[in-house]
Amino acid sequence: MDSVFHPGELAAQARAGTGSPGGSFIRPFMPDQHRDFFALLPYLFLATVDADGWPVATVLTGEAGFVRSPDPTTLTVAARPREGEPGGELFRPGQPFGALGLDFTTRRRNRANGVIAEAEEGGLTLRVLQSFGNCPQYIQTRAVEAGPASTIPAEAIAFPTSDALAQIARADTMFVATVAGGQNGGVDISHRGGLPGFVKVSGEVLTIPDFRGNRFFNTLGNLVLDPRAALLFVDFETGDLLHLQGRAEIDWDAPGDGAWPEGVQRQWRLRVERAWRRPAALPLRWAFGDYSPTSLATAAWNAA
Repeated sequence: MDSVFHPGELAAQARAGTGSPGGSFIRPFMPDQHRDFFALLPYLFLATVDADGWPVATVLTGEAGFVRSPDPTTLTVAARPREGEPGGELFRPGQPFGALGLDFTTRRRNRANGVIAEAEEGGLTLRVLQSFGNCPQYIQTRAVEAGPASTIPAEAIAFPTSDALAQIARADTMFVATVAGGQNGGVDISHRGGLPGFVKVSGEVLTIPDFRGNRFFNTLGNLVLDPRAALLFVDFETGDLLHLQGRAEIDWDAPGDGAWPEGVQRQWRLRVERAWRRPAALPLRWAFGDYSPTSLATAAWNAA
């Protein structure tokens, strides 16, 4: 491979003026510390695409150890998307996947992308084509414990609703799935964090800041090539899930003659086209610990 970054990522890096950070941290296999890390988690954020190419994001849950790695290019997941989850039927053999493991207690996060090799009643087998770690920035600490889950299916909603707006306003964390090019399988899922309200809403449009990060530009590079995105909001206190799909537009420069608030390098706006909400979807609850120092440094964005 001439580059581990696809043309969209390279274009985003060039447009941002950062230059390529190099791809030495992106591997076609999982190092042992990543393999061990996934086995510690009782949840896994996962993405794929539908028949029309739209990304779909969800979160799988189980006892710690429900995700295992029998070899450096394989993850086995002893769980499937819950019945009634949007896009749950899409996780089948041959489909691309993007996986994000995130430990809220330690702020560690690792990514794995590739293709679903097997899908059985008891779970999934994932063939990993790309693996890399992410920095701990913008991750708030939380302690996880078991909680009651509802069996009521997700309901399609006409966004925005008062419940959806309230959930977004409380959120200090969200997850975004995008269609990926290059050698990683075809889809990616990433984390975004800030202070509550860092995702701003006006009508059907969400505005998301792009804070200083690892300079890989995975998400924005994907959006350069395909503007479709899926957002997942988790209410950590109630287990509620909010799923959104829409098309995004990147604002590389600050509007007018102004400047971005401190810590913000650009923003992107997503116009919601479809939305689903599922109260108490998860059998887990998280108790808040503290904000990341990098999140605390983004207060100017919320105030702007």
